[in-house]
Amino acid sequence: MLTIVAWIVVLGVLVAVHELGHFLVAKAFSMRVDEYSLGFGPSLWKRRWGETLYAVRMIPLGGYVRLGGMDGARRDDPRDFPNRPLGQRFLVILAGPVMNLLLAVLLYAMAFGPIGQPVPTTTVANTLAGYPAAAAGIRPGDRIVSVDGHPIRNWTELQKTIQRHARQPIAVAVARGRHVRRISLTTRYDRQVKAWLIGIQPATRAVHLGVLPAIRRGVSDTAQLAGAWFGAMVRLVEGHGPNVEGPVGIAVQVGIAANLGFYYLVLLSAALSLNLGLFNILPFPVLDGSRLFLIGLEGVRKKAMDPQHEGLIHLAGMVILLLLVVLVTFHDVASLVGARGSS
Repeated sequence: MLTIVAWIVVLGVLVAVHELGHFLVAKAFSMRVDEYSLGFGPSLWKRRWGETLYAVRMIPLGGYVRLGGMDGARRDDPRDFPNRPLGQRFLVILAGPVMNLLLAVLLYAMAFGPIGQPVPTTTVANTLAGYPAAAAGIRPGDRIVSVDGHPIRNWTELQKTIQRHARQPIAVAVARGRHVRRISLTTRYDRQVKAWLIGIQPATRAVHLGVLPAIRRGVSDTAQLAGAWFGAMVRLVEGHGPNVEGPVGIAVQVGIAANLGFYYLVLLSAALSLNLGLFNILPFPVLDGSRLFLIGLEGVRKKAMDPQHEGLIHLAGMVILLLLVVLVTFHDVASLVGARGSS
């Protein structure tokens, strides 16, 4: 249930922000906006304010902004999208992807600023049954203060020190309240993580950046991820690209992030927002990128494409995109079933 709710909320926010970009720029240029809708299919809620119908629809797999004249019928209304200057139309279409990139920056900044990055500490959050720490009486809330008489300042130091004691006794000083206990342990090798352990999980504390450092981190992480995205696209064209996940695969990732904590859900949402924005600039029929391409082509030819021909191009693109979604979803489900069957 958490996975479903988190997926609907995350997707809803990403789509709402994307469509809000189209909506706000169209309104700024005084274009007629007939509808702002989240989802597809029958409406669950709708209301008209002024000339615009606002709706939430049953199928939460996208959304749209319906601008005057974009249905293919050419009218003389100067506020219709096809009758506006070419530059204005270009900016209206571009605004959707740009809003997703800005949202990615904002979400990253929130994650490292007010939400705070969780950093592991030397305080014990949990002990693993059957491991030396639990057998020696270490409990949640205890704090590791030294190993073999050497002070331990952070979790990384503790991990490195434990790894140096393979099959060897280790003297651990544990603080519990005002009292310090000294315990002798022998590390145990875990085949799954391929490391020597004493069997403790760390408590974390949130580290918060200031406003400006958080924004700089948001811009930096967004730029780095965008560079990685374009690199992946190049490798995909060369036939060496990564596996592509569909709605089911992404929903699984959202569920995992939601279970890990709000910080990780926000990080994943930032990455998904950036991917949505960049994916939409691809010159594939029905995506924003194809509309940008056709507007650019109109500028070169000094002549708009016939609305019926453009409609057929977008319809064909919609069919191909839906088939790809079905194919990728089938692959996601098959992989998920296979993973559960082998576990």
